[in-house]
Amino acid sequence: MRFQISGKQIDIGEALQSHVQETLGGTVGKYAGRPTDASVYFSKSAHEYVCEANVHLSTGLNAAAKAHATEIYAAFDAACEKMDKQLRRYKRRLKDHHKDREQPVEVSEASSYILAAETENADSEPESLQPLIVAEMETKIPSLSVGEAVMQMELAGSPVLVFRNEKKDGLNVVYRREDGNIGWIDP
Repeated sequence: MRFQISGKQIDIGEALQSHVQETLGGTVGKYAGRPTDASVYFSKSAHEYVCEANVHLSTGLNAAAKAHATEIYAAFDAACEKMDKQLRRYKRRLKDHHKDREQPVEVSEASSYILAAETENADSEPESLQPLIVAEMETKIPSLSVGEAVMQMELAGSPVLVFRNEKKDGLNVVYRREDGNIGWIDP
């Protein structure tokens, strides 16, 4: 498994890097047989350290965990525990969904844009109906079944996931509703 360990204005020493590789590698190895990439990002927010861990599995799924603590090792350990809990919870589903999958999930490229928020007075008319683009990025759209998409969204902790439906070969969206249920848009 490849590790990318970095920090924002924090010196990440060799001891912390080896601790991250051993602990996260062991945790992910228990539940996912073929993890490919792991990125761990440390930052500081006021008096607390923040640890964000993302693991990309060979099946195409991503698992993400984030934790805060007053010490950097404690922040990582808390994020690792969250990752362990997520993967343990979905171990059966991961096995069931990917037992027949011999090839990794196909991914297609797409453009992603960040639009500026409107800060003007709500009563005034906007100068233009075209939104101001703040940033352009490349994103990946996986080709999944609906069940895999819901699992991917929950593992990543994201509120929405756009995916290509394997059965209908069209773009679909799954999202978390305000009532806690999952919504699925199938055009």
